[in-house]
Amino acid sequence: MGFAQDRGRAGEALAAAYLELVGCHCVARNVRLGGVEVDLVVDDGPARVLVEVRLRSRGDYGSAAETLDRSKRARLVRAAQALEQQGVRHPRVDVVAIDLSTTGATLTHYRNAITG
Repeated sequence: MGFAQDRGRAGEALAAAYLELVGCHCVARNVRLGGVEVDLVVDDGPARVLVEVRLRSRGDYGSAAETLDRSKRARLVRAAQALEQQGVRHPRVDVVAIDLSTTGATLTHYRNAITG
């Protein structure tokens, strides 16, 4: 496993730990829905949530949240639609953005970040 993959998994673990701390329950990691890999699937109360984790170690080309392009947003909507076809009512898509700096990490949780 390469450095980027290790860093990505560490970012997903940090996001999962944060979500657990705020009361969510992690159901799955790196699951495929509708042909799309979803980083985390969590239950937030009655809501089933697909979570995209974005991690940036440099800010000179934008923040972690800004790296979510149109095609990735469309894939996440497709994953949410696949979840609906499995019987989940109104799944939500959240983004957890992690920006690293020399002084530490900043984690930002965007609820209902992507709507279809």
